[in-house]
This record gives sequence, structure tokens and C-alpha cells, in this order.
Amino acid sequence: MTGNTHIVGGIAASLAYAQIANHDPVLMLGAGVIGALLPDICHSGSRIGRKLPLLSKLINKVFGHRTFTHSLLFLVVVAALLNAFIPNEAVKAGFLVGMASHFVLDMATKKGIKLLFPLRMTVRFPVTTKTGSKIESIVFGVLALLSFYFGYEALSFYF
Repeated sequence: MTGNTHIVGGIAASLAYAQIANHDPVLMLGAGVIGALLPDICHSGSRIGRKLPLLSKLINKVFGHRTFTHSLLFLVVVAALLNAFIPNEAVKAGFLVGMASHFVLDMATKKGIKLLFPLRMTVRFPVTTKTGSKIESIVFGVLALLSFYFGYEALSFYF
């Protein structure tokens, strides 16, 4: 999936989870977007990879693309780091929900992900699409609509 689809996926997922967890939706939204982009640190052409080119190239050289940074192991490592350094539960939850949304979206692509890294098994859904396809555009539209819906619902947190 493209960066824009990951962003809108992170927005929809974090706003939806904010309602369930009764966390501050604005904090979850911001953290969700960052979390949704983080797994692509392994790709130097990604949004986050372009912001941190040396780190991106190093991670890609060591692990490759869609392996460690797209795995449950990476999710656990990030969760441990967040618990150690970030006291705010909404930020931690948003970050992890954003990462999970990224994993789910990439499992819907033909290439899939190495969710169980270091095992070499590729995980993908039975029905997949190609990154940048018309189907991805439809997924983006649905996620955008869900983002508006959950964003509207999030306003009740403040009123």
C-alpha cells in the first residue's frame, strides 16, 4: 500500500480505538499516523525512509523490506520502548494501533509481510491487490469515510 493509504488507515484505526479505550482522540490520531508510517522505515523511498535515510538504508541492508519492521517481534520491541519512555497511554496505544493497521494493509498486497519474522513465512490475505491499484484507491476511499465517521464520533470526547 502507498503512504497515503497507510496514513488514512492509521487515522481510521486510531480514532476507532480511541472510542473503545476512551483515550484522547487527538493524541491517538497523531501517534496513529506516525505508527502507521514507521514499519516502512525499511524502505528508503517511503515517507519515513526519506526523513531518516541513513537509518532506513541500514535497516534495509540488515533485514530487507517487509521483514523485521513488519513483524510481531518489531511490534513487541516498539511496545517495550514506548512503555519505557512514553508515559501517556493514548500515545502508546495510538502508535501501536497505527502499526497494526499498517500490517493489516500490507497483508492485503500480493507481496504480503513476514509477520512471524524471523520465520521466513509470508503472511497475506487470500484475496490481495497490487500497491497503487484501483482496488487500493477504493480501500483508501473507504478508510477516508471511516476516518470522517470516527472523527465525528470523537468530537463527543470533548463535548
